Amino acid sequence: MQETRVNLTTAQARRIVLAAQGLHRPRLDAPSSRRAVNAAVQRLQVLQIDSVNVLARSHYLPLFSRLGCYDPAHLEALYTRAPRKLVEYWAHEASFVPPELFPHLRVWQRRTWMAATGVPDALRQTLEEDVLGLLHQGTPLTAAGLQQLLGSDTTRPEEGWGWRWTVAKRVLEDLFARGEIGSAGRTAQFERLYAPIRAVLADPGLADSRPTRTEALRLLAERAAGALGVARARSVADYFRTPVRETRAALEELVGAGSLRAVTVDGHPEPWYLHPAATLPRQARGRALLSPFDSLVFERDRLHRLFDFHYRIEIYTPAERRIHGYYVLPFLLRDSIAARVDLKADRAAGRLLVRASSAEPDAPGDTAAELADELRLLAQWLGLGGVVVEDRGDLASPLSSQVGRLL
Repeated sequence: MQETRVNLTTAQARRIVLAAQGLHRPRLDAPSSRRAVNAAVQRLQVLQIDSVNVLARSHYLPLFSRLGCYDPAHLEALYTRAPRKLVEYWAHEASFVPPELFPHLRVWQRRTWMAATGVPDALRQTLEEDVLGLLHQGTPLTAAGLQQLLGSDTTRPEEGWGWRWTVAKRVLEDLFARGEIGSAGRTAQFERLYAPIRAVLADPGLADSRPTRTEALRLLAERAAGALGVARARSVADYFRTPVRETRAALEELVGAGSLRAVTVDGHPEPWYLHPAATLPRQARGRALLSPFDSLVFERDRLHRLFDFHYRIEIYTPAERRIHGYYVLPFLLRDSIAARVDLKADRAAGRLLVRASSAEPDAPGDTAAELADELRLLAQWLGLGGVVVEDRGDLASPLSSQVGRLL
């Protein structure tokens, strides 16, 4: 006889997700320690990396959302100092992840567009041997540094390749995707520092670990379900970009083993998967600006389903076709996404610019006041002297008034 599934309301599922993501309660006033930073990262399991720096690098922002004015050096130490608690690899996209996930992600790494398929076999093999030889000398090197050592024949951009990568860069990215080399960190210009994978992993044995596809997918599905608290198969699959059909099968196996529980939300038949460590707080009292690359907003359908919030990144949309702005952050207030703001750090002038600000339908009455305080905190963390609200969007006038009261 099939077990009757527990039914959650959307509001309950929303609070479970907020708690799992560490966004359900106010931040502590005390400065965050390196241990607190590590705990927040381990809760999320993944910090997506992106090169856009109009506000701050994307991997720094999720921890500000959860911890407030933490020291970014605490995060950097996790992926630059041995033994590393984080390594860079392909997950949701390029991401920092706990090292033990590396062999499992490698099994499902499917970014075949990075393969050096356009490089003649003889040249590719020679370059791979030369790259590995240079990196095994012990000093991490950027792509530019390696190309300089490899010689001019490898630095010519190839016609027809998306970013016009050089031959050497193509081989480097192929080796990285295959998990033969890793990243020892990033330069101030955000260039990856390549190193042998054994030098990067805290446990070099992870470089030799070869879990089966089933073993890898079950672990990734369980970790994603834990980070989300409760989610559909599509959301779990999206977290580490694993195939939906295979992820759904892995989730059902985990349910059969008692590691997860299948539930429903608002009586709909599609199963959601509840992690045993998930909690259901009586209320959500947090407040946060969310990066466009925050794990809470990874999967847009789930975001719309739980928060009735339609969100698209418009970075790559031509300026004249943008609706809300270039770098738009959702504003989470308690258990709703109450507003969205287009932000820019004007570092030369020492100001945080609010290029546009819009309230969501049924936004709480204190949205402008709470958002103004959050912007003040963000400016403080970024080392900016003030907040300037430009007159774009229906929230601009009340937000500007509230920012003025804080000065």
